[in-house]
Amino acid sequence: MSNHLNFFIDGKWVAPVVPATLDVIDPSTEEAYTKISVGSKTDVDRAVAAAKAAFPAFSQTSKAERLKLLKHILEVYNARYEDIAQAVSQEMGAPITWAREAQAWAGRAHMESTIKALEDYEFSEKRGTTMVVKEPIGVCALITPWNWPLNQIVCKVAPAIAAGCTVVLKPSEIAPISGIVFSEVMEAAGTPKGVYNMVNGTGPDVGQVMAGHPDVDMVSFTGSTRAGIIVARTAAETVKRVAQELGGKSANIVLPDADFEKAVRKGVNACFGNSGQSCDAPTRMLVPAARHDEALVIAKKAAEAHKVGDPRSEDTRLGPVVSHIQFDKIQRLIEAGIAEGATLVTGGPGRPEHLNRGYYVRPTVFGHVTPGMTIEKEEIFGPVLSVISYDDDDDAVRIANDTVYGLAAYVQSGDIDHARKVAGRLRAGQVSINYPEWDTFAPFGGYKQSGNGREYADWAIHDFLEIKGIIGYGA
Repeated sequence: MSNHLNFFIDGKWVAPVVPATLDVIDPSTEEAYTKISVGSKTDVDRAVAAAKAAFPAFSQTSKAERLKLLKHILEVYNARYEDIAQAVSQEMGAPITWAREAQAWAGRAHMESTIKALEDYEFSEKRGTTMVVKEPIGVCALITPWNWPLNQIVCKVAPAIAAGCTVVLKPSEIAPISGIVFSEVMEAAGTPKGVYNMVNGTGPDVGQVMAGHPDVDMVSFTGSTRAGIIVARTAAETVKRVAQELGGKSANIVLPDADFEKAVRKGVNACFGNSGQSCDAPTRMLVPAARHDEALVIAKKAAEAHKVGDPRSEDTRLGPVVSHIQFDKIQRLIEAGIAEGATLVTGGPGRPEHLNRGYYVRPTVFGHVTPGMTIEKEEIFGPVLSVISYDDDDDAVRIANDTVYGLAAYVQSGDIDHARKVAGRLRAGQVSINYPEWDTFAPFGGYKQSGNGREYADWAIHDFLEIKGIIGYGA
């Protein structure tokens, strides 16, 4: 039986107190394929009460007990792996190969990283005659986005449980089905009742209620900077901790000593991954001024190699973007790039010619983009790359840092010492050199308006803990 119309509260699947539904749209067809229930304050109150009641006992469980639970969750997750991938593919239009190899994989990888981190984690330390103890912060409200559903759900839920917290999750109402499948995983794994709860709904009706709830001790939010500000303001009334992973406009500096063809091509691919719907996507490619036109030739070829089409096809590289709202926003920004004088190298407004429905965006590259242009400043969240010239290292670093964001940055170089020096000057929470593999043990989070706090592995566990000093504890 489908749980699409239910919430998971206190170990049971329950209907909302006040029935209300929302269509879930398949972005490849623009048609509704199922409905979910959407909650209200009463549903949030029930879920928070269950989490609060479960906290005293769960917070006192041993590390070994929590490890056993997380390992069981991982086993069930792996058993439901294909169900998770199929859910993500349909709800957000991710190509099925990408849904398996990146989206569903991310949830598995974060669970594995959290388990390893917890095995090595120390929750107390002696400093002289003082004992410093790390204790679970309490009931945690977890608000996750649609663009990496399992990545963000698991890298919040897993460390919260590792820390001994109890949680209420609100997945994105735009891509909610993978969150329902994950909740079925949590149930099947035998998660103690009240430790994990899930309520679907909108940001104003559920997310903000969670953020302001007096019995919630912490909010962990991933989403836009605009929404993050609302969450922080709401949470401030009850002086709770707020961890945020927000927007980005990440620079990718291709240094003169890089393998130029490889660096530009891989930069295009990295920008377009997940249909450009990643907050850390390298959307601003900075290239030496003397090689700008050379970069555009390479970028054009790389962009046009991306097959756009049905996400159910195994060889599709780019599916649609997630919604009509996102599609319209991207179209507006592409038009702004043209109007403000950037060179349209490939792509542009509208759908690819062979597609007449679905929220498909043409893979787009702009050249001769200058600092201050709309497409250089605003987070587009689609397969749109801006190529920008720089004069020297100082100029590249200045342009890269001249943004309100600071989530990620990228440096490409044939000289590792050169790359390290430039990376050290970039104001971003994560800097990647020469397109390394995804590291789920590295801290992830932002500077400036990209947020606060850090996720992944032990960094995330730490964010869900309070610090207590017991002075005079003894020798």
